[in-house]
Amino acid sequence: MIALATPARISLRGAARMHTTPLRSFSASSISRNTLLFIEHKEGNINPASLVALTAAGKIGKEVHGIVVGKQGETDGVVEKATKVSGLSKVLHASGDKYASNLPEPLAPLLQELVSSKGYTHLIAGHTAVGRDVLPRAAALLDSSQVSDIVAVHSEDTFERPIYAGNAIAKVKTSDKIKVITVRGTAFDKAALEGGSAQAEAVDAKDAESPTTFLGEKINQSSRPDLATAPRVVSGGRALKSAENFEKYIEPLADALNAAVGASRAAVDAGYADNALQVGQTGKIIAPELYVAVGISGAIQHLAGMKDSKTIVAINKDEEAPIFQIADLGLVADLYNAVPELLEKVKK
Repeated sequence: MIALATPARISLRGAARMHTTPLRSFSASSISRNTLLFIEHKEGNINPASLVALTAAGKIGKEVHGIVVGKQGETDGVVEKATKVSGLSKVLHASGDKYASNLPEPLAPLLQELVSSKGYTHLIAGHTAVGRDVLPRAAALLDSSQVSDIVAVHSEDTFERPIYAGNAIAKVKTSDKIKVITVRGTAFDKAALEGGSAQAEAVDAKDAESPTTFLGEKINQSSRPDLATAPRVVSGGRALKSAENFEKYIEPLADALNAAVGASRAAVDAGYADNALQVGQTGKIIAPELYVAVGISGAIQHLAGMKDSKTIVAINKDEEAPIFQIADLGLVADLYNAVPELLEKVKK
C-alpha cells in the first residue's frame, strides 16, 4: 500500500470562474453536516453504481441525502423508488428539460448550490461516465480537490483508491472543507432497493447557461445481460483472430451460461468486438460472480478491469500467460478445441 496525502488546498478558482454563481451563505443552524449523493437513473431505474456509492457514503458516518434530477414528469417514479432505498434519509428532486441528458453545465451549478446552501460536507457519486463528467465541474465550483474512484472508506476524510492500473492502492487524506468523491462501481455492495423510508423534497431548478446541446445517443440493443452488471461474463481476446471466430466461439458459450459478452482491448482494437464490450482500465471495470477469459493473455490494463471477479476461469494455450496468476481455475489448451468441448458440457 502506498500512503499519500493531498495538498492542504489545490486551488481550482480558475476553473470555477466558468460559472459566476456565488456560494450562498448559510447560518450555523442550517448546516446539515451530511452527505449528498447524486442519483443517476435511466428509463425509470436507478443506476446500480449509485447504489454502490450509497453504501460507500454510509460508511462516512453521516446521514445521506439523495438528489434526483431529470426531465419534467420523468422523475416521479425514480423519486418514489429512491425513497424506499435503504440508507437514504431524504431525497431531493428537481425537474427541468435542461436536466434530461445529464449534461454537466446545468447539473454542476445545481449541485454546488445545494451543497453550499444546505451545508453538505460530502458530495458523492458513482464513478460512471456521468459521474466523471459532472462531479469534477462541481468540485471546481466548490473549490475542492476531487478524490476519484475510491475503493475503501477509512474515515470522513481518508479514502483508498487504485493507482498504476490497480497495481497499487493509494491512501488519500483530503483537508478540503467539502469532500467531492466518486466511487468505483465494484468496490462496495449495492444498497438494498427496499427497506428505506426517506422523505421527498422538491428543490428549485438552477438557471445556468449551457453551451452544449444534446443531440442524441446510440444504444446497442442486446438480449444478453448488461456487461456492467451481469453476474457472469465470457470475454475473448486477440487469440480469436477474427470477428467471425469471436461470434462462433465466445457468443454461444456466453448464451449457454446466460452471461454477458466482454472483450480485451486487443480484440476491440482488432475489430473483433464492439468497443462497448471492452473490459479493462480504459473500458468497463466489472466484478461478476464468474469471469471466463478466453484467449486473453492478461495485460495489466485488462486485469485492472476484472481482477475483483469472484471466480476467474482462464483458457489459454500459453502456460506462462499472466492471466493464470490471478485465475481461480486455469486450462492450458487451444481455445478452438477447449471452448466447443466446454460448451457441450455446459449444455448438458
